[in-house]
Amino acid sequence: MEISNIKEIQKSFTVQAGHFNDSSMNFSKEDYLAYTVAATAVSKTDGVLEVAAGTCATGRAMAPYAASVTCLDVTPAMLESGKHEAEKHELHNMVFVCGEAEKLPFLDGSFDIVISRLAFHHFTDIRKPFQEMARVLRPKGKLVLIDMEAAEKSLREREDEIETWRDPSHVRNLSREEIQSLFHEHSFGITKCESTKIPVSLSAWMDLTRTPDFMREKIRKDMKDEIAGNSKTGFSPYQKDGEIYFDQRWLLTIGEKQ
Repeated sequence: MEISNIKEIQKSFTVQAGHFNDSSMNFSKEDYLAYTVAATAVSKTDGVLEVAAGTCATGRAMAPYAASVTCLDVTPAMLESGKHEAEKHELHNMVFVCGEAEKLPFLDGSFDIVISRLAFHHFTDIRKPFQEMARVLRPKGKLVLIDMEAAEKSLREREDEIETWRDPSHVRNLSREEIQSLFHEHSFGITKCESTKIPVSLSAWMDLTRTPDFMREKIRKDMKDEIAGNSKTGFSPYQKDGEIYFDQRWLLTIGEKQ
């Protein structure tokens, strides 16, 4: 089964590849990566798979503590960026594979830990990649899913609309209940599920995807309108140091395969 929006994903992330590791974007925030490694409790005997890995920020953070890390992504430019960073930091236990999350090219039970970060909101069918991640995980292994938590129900469509204006490869953010149901449907015992606010600069957020000027102004206007007390966007923007910011809600969920 092919990802229905694969061309949009590849187009968007080919553009983002050169700047995805920029700390100003917060997508590679060091303290959150360190926390993810600690929460996952990676050990020197673990084989780790990062699915839809992008520039492999999480995989690279885990590599010093794991036996091996395999990073899979559908966009070659993102993998090349991740590989370059791994080589620069002498992470020699990493493998980079170009492939789709919906059809992982690995045998059943191949990994001790399978993780995906900030990817599921790009999938048109969230069950297929989750099913594949569960398949390649060994019994008692850990599946780790990190993604942006959706706004409250009344604002979800509005939030996703603005997300898509900024990045056409966005499909929709998932609620905590939707994410937990994926784990339950596949017989995982959830051991952790918690949300962390990640402050994001509106300008940096749009710079990353090279959002066209006319769309940037449209988004900025809606954010300013909400700050002024008008229609809500689902982002809850605020002013900080003369710029517009908003907080993404990163939901970390860890489950054990039964």
